[in-house]
Amino acid sequence: MLRHRIAVKITFFVNGFILANWVARLPRIQELYGADNGDIGLVLFSLSIGAVAAMPFAGWVIIKNGSRSISLLTAILYSAVVPLIPLMPNFAALVALYFCIGVITGMYDVAINAQAVMVEREYKRPIMTSFHAFFSLGMMLGAWSAALFTDIRVDLESHFLIVAGVSLAAVAWASRNLIHDKPDPGAHTDGPLFRLPNASLISVGVIAFCCMMGEGAMSEWTVNFMENIARSTKALAPIALSAFATAMTLGRFFGDGARATFGDRTMIILGGILAFAGLSLALVIPLPYVSIAGFFLVGLGLSTIVPIAYSIAGNTRELPSSVALAMVTTVGYSGFLIGPPVIGFIADAHTLRVALTVVAALFIVMTVLGIRYKSK
Repeated sequence: MLRHRIAVKITFFVNGFILANWVARLPRIQELYGADNGDIGLVLFSLSIGAVAAMPFAGWVIIKNGSRSISLLTAILYSAVVPLIPLMPNFAALVALYFCIGVITGMYDVAINAQAVMVEREYKRPIMTSFHAFFSLGMMLGAWSAALFTDIRVDLESHFLIVAGVSLAAVAWASRNLIHDKPDPGAHTDGPLFRLPNASLISVGVIAFCCMMGEGAMSEWTVNFMENIARSTKALAPIALSAFATAMTLGRFFGDGARATFGDRTMIILGGILAFAGLSLALVIPLPYVSIAGFFLVGLGLSTIVPIAYSIAGNTRELPSSVALAMVTTVGYSGFLIGPPVIGFIADAHTLRVALTVVAALFIVMTVLGIRYKSK
């Protein structure tokens, strides 16, 4: 069982590691293609559209081929396509490439979560958040490695090739230790390929949506809030984002123990209350250090909610785990997709403070749904 758990953690780590490395080099990518901020927004939007378009079909694909096969295929493809980013002939080709990367990562997310659910069943206790902790750890180490490559002036082609090599080596080890789930060619052939949550999973999907919209808003708008609302220095502003990310990581490393002690319902409720309290603190008292503390609380509150939602979906008895995961992942990731631009539109019409109040309201919705959730 331990080798299965380590192998799946590696796939989560690789996902975060690759993501952080190319995200950290976006300014150089922007410079390379002569793109402005709006153009880069289009690139990232294309990525998100690809992921959301792929996720509803992921359950069917995994049933037909097995989550191990899809995990390995998408990990290899992700590693292979990232070095192509600086080699596109023009900006339109870059947008198309990012759509393909979105499709790959959308399938990858569902497949590795399906593997995580199977490992959790082996252990017969909550361990889902520990896998997502390794995604966060991969993000942290990926950001640090990208900072190092940037500092020593390594070009994009060499940087991304090194990242691909490291990732493929890690995947090669994991490939021998992932769970060999057998494909089921005859399963659900009479159902539609495109599936959205049924009645039993819709509340779980909405919880994931609210949480991931909050994550997206915090990731994209925290620094802006610090500079323009909390009036912090430019040097201090990124610390708020770091506090949020650090809290997410810590919460995921210790979340399984808390989940085993308090249960899923209580964790969702406590997480929602903590996230609402933290964001409210930053909005009501927009002072630099108070806001940093508030964003830390938001990260801590949100840290375990998506892993819990995925675990609930993956362990439902009504549908194959991969299909249920695809349903909830699609709805949740949609929140991550629309969150930042919606916040931007509201901020343009009113203020960023008002826009983030909408996110705080979603945290209330998430908490109420947690109160109404009944474990089966």
